[in-house]
Amino acid sequence: MPFDPSRVDCWIFDLDNTLYPAETCLFDQIDVRMGAYIADLLGCDHAEARRVQKMYFHDHGTTLAGLMHFHGVDPYEFLGYVHDVDMAPLARAPRLEERLMRLPGRRLVFTNGDAAYATRVLDALGITHCFEGLWDIHAMEYKPKPEPSAYRGFVSAFGVDPARSVFFEDSARNLTPAKAMGMQTVWLDFGTDWGARAKDEGAIDETIDDLAAWLDALADGGHLR
Repeated sequence: MPFDPSRVDCWIFDLDNTLYPAETCLFDQIDVRMGAYIADLLGCDHAEARRVQKMYFHDHGTTLAGLMHFHGVDPYEFLGYVHDVDMAPLARAPRLEERLMRLPGRRLVFTNGDAAYATRVLDALGITHCFEGLWDIHAMEYKPKPEPSAYRGFVSAFGVDPARSVFFEDSARNLTPAKAMGMQTVWLDFGTDWGARAKDEGAIDETIDDLAAWLDALADGGHLR
């Protein structure tokens, strides 16, 4: 179904490669640190560490979930290490800030990262104040998107009505549970294999490649106050 902004009073956003452009390659830094952590943990070379990393990501939703399941890794230690990255590639985003603040209703962040890292990202972009709240991997009890429990916990914690909500996400597979709950969905498609993995066309209402430009068009069309 086509996206209908008139039905929305809650705007829900993933964080990485959604609220900032994928070309900043911020997650590439995290990816490298994940590999280094796994290589040290398992005493293996970086090729094997990358294989394990991607296997856990694809099979368990996040690399962390696989590491916790098979190796008893402490989530705070792991996340503190892999998220110790340089935020310099991120620039303040006044255009996005202005558009977010014009969205009618509530604005929330729903991320498989942790709150400490997410706050650093939002601060670097200058948009922390745009959001009422944030739901992170700790709040999900380490059962990440696309686990249905992550969505149920989020909806319950914030009193969200899925039928009045829209979810923006760059990983297509994470839209399926949102759609099943009754949310409208917008996929940020950057032409990557991982972004399109397990894509369900029926779970996607709108496909875009630039969030700020799309919000501009929504405003220009008279759909935002």
